Amino acid sequence: MENIQNKNYQRELDLFLSRLETTPSLLLHSCCAPCSSYVLLYLSDYFKITVFYFNPNIAPQEEYQKRLLEQKKFIKKIAVKNPVDFIEGDYDHSEFLEIARGLESEPECGKRCHACYGLRLNETARLAKEMGFDFFTTTLSVSPHKNAAKINEIGLNAAKLFGADFLCADFKKKNGYKRSVELSKEYNLYRQDYCGCEFSKKKEISNELNQACQNCP
Repeated sequence: MENIQNKNYQRELDLFLSRLETTPSLLLHSCCAPCSSYVLLYLSDYFKITVFYFNPNIAPQEEYQKRLLEQKKFIKKIAVKNPVDFIEGDYDHSEFLEIARGLESEPECGKRCHACYGLRLNETARLAKEMGFDFFTTTLSVSPHKNAAKINEIGLNAAKLFGADFLCADFKKKNGYKRSVELSKEYNLYRQDYCGCEFSKKKEISNELNQACQNCP
C-alpha cells in the first residue's frame, strides 16, 4: 500500500479532473480569501462551488469579521466559468477553545492544528452530506506551512464519519501558493500575518521578537 505521506495528490487530482464528464457540486471549506483565490479559479472550471466559511478558530472576533468580509468581497469580484455561492458557518470561538484544551503549547502545525483541521473538516463533511453536495474539500493545503498528507487524512476520516466524498488535493503544487500571492495583490486582498487563533498569534509575535533580538547590535 502506498504511504500516504508519499502520495502525489496533485497528480491524482489532475487525473480525476481529466475524467469528469459532468459538473459536480463541491462544498469548499475556505480558511481565508487569499488561500481561496487560486483554488477557486482552478476548480471553478470543473465544479459548481459553494464556499463554506467555517473558522471558529479565528480570534479576536473583529479579525474574524475582517476575513469574512474579505472572502465575500473576493467571491463577488472574480470572473469564473461556474458561479460561486457562499455559506457562512456559525462562529463560536469557545468551540475551538474546547478542542484546543491541553494543546495550547503545541507548536504550529502540531496536534492543536490537527484538531482544528478536524473541527472544520468534520463540520464541512456534515454539511456536505446534509445538503447533498457531490464532494467537499478545503483550501488549507495551499499553504506551504501545512502538511497536505495530514489534511487529506483528516478529510478522508471526516468523509467516512459523515458518509460524504472528500476531494483529496495539495493545492500548493503547480505554484498554487505563488499564484495565490499574485492574486492577492491583483485583487488587493487583506493577507493576515498569523494563521487565526490566539496561540498562533502569540507564536508569530514571539518569532518577531526573537528575530529583532538576533538583529540587535
